[in-house]
Amino acid sequence: MGEKDFDINKRSFLKKCLALSAGIATLPHTCLAGTFESEEEQALKLREAMFQETTPRGIMCRICPNECVLKEGEISKCNNRTVRNSKLLTMAFGNPCSVAIDPIEKKPLYHFYPGTRAYSIATAGCNLACLNCQNWSISQSSPDKTRNFDLMPERVVNESKRNNCRSIAYTYTEPATFYEYVYETAAEARKAGIKNILKSNGYINPEPLKKWCQVIDAANIDLKAFNDNTYLRLSGGKLQPVLDSLKIYKDSGVWLEITHLIVPRWTDKTDEIAEMCKWLSNNGFKDTPLHFSRFHPTYKLEQLPPTPVDILRSAAKIASGEGLNYVYIGNVPGNEMADTRCPSCGSVVVSRQGFTVTSNNITDGKCNKCGRIIEGKWN
Repeated sequence: MGEKDFDINKRSFLKKCLALSAGIATLPHTCLAGTFESEEEQALKLREAMFQETTPRGIMCRICPNECVLKEGEISKCNNRTVRNSKLLTMAFGNPCSVAIDPIEKKPLYHFYPGTRAYSIATAGCNLACLNCQNWSISQSSPDKTRNFDLMPERVVNESKRNNCRSIAYTYTEPATFYEYVYETAAEARKAGIKNILKSNGYINPEPLKKWCQVIDAANIDLKAFNDNTYLRLSGGKLQPVLDSLKIYKDSGVWLEITHLIVPRWTDKTDEIAEMCKWLSNNGFKDTPLHFSRFHPTYKLEQLPPTPVDILRSAAKIASGEGLNYVYIGNVPGNEMADTRCPSCGSVVVSRQGFTVTSNNITDGKCNKCGRIIEGKWN
């Protein structure tokens, strides 16, 4: 479950445009120098998908472990790919259904240029089907069923610059399902000196991920469970591909942070949390920020209570006990475990209130008090 998106219609979009012109900068959606696209424009944007393979059963999409095999006219599990004239095409290119300017801390990314803003986009669709998805209205839809902006890669970059955003975030749904759009936009952004970040479920095959890592600067990956059966029942996916992705991100030099949403009765078992933290510690992730996030009732799990805060604190204690240096608690307002502490001297090096950085005591990437390197990408 990523950060929450907000639906928008034409009337509210115009209102927000007027608000922006009056000087309001922190809005769910940003005013674009353009319009919603027509159905004709949507049809013209179909383009050939990357990583496809012809098989005796049909055309296989090789982007994610679902590896959908499609015949003429069929639609992929992620609702974004179809076959026409024996070619796999993506329906998600230049047509985001959600556009916003977010603080980088919302992703959450706490060690990547704190206090900066990310121009955030998403198209409809996802390759998983999480029971707790807070953006289900767009993640479980398809680009032909959502109201979309006309926003090709070059315009995304231009809008990012116009709004003084340090980065572009591919978020809200699953970026792997609009892989080609991400890749081309990220390549353009790099030329302009703009960083690229992903908020992703990590459910992607190694080859396309390695190519992605050539243009991506940072990622926050949802590690949804540490049990195959739970992963399958909760999200419809498998654990191992996500673990493989974490290693690829780290080995590729992409700045990585991990989020684990603790869902009552699903992912709140102490032994599984300990097993997950031990795996992270033993596989080179001691300095990778780990965010334990509080669940709030939504979608198909509305009957569950919010995660008790003491369970989040217990999980954080387990993680620290396994040697993880940067452990956070999220979705709990006013909680001191949103601050970054130096692993050596324990002093607060970055203070946060909500998504706002209130102090930064890091100079040249080091703790101002003891001089220890604080892993991350700092201003």
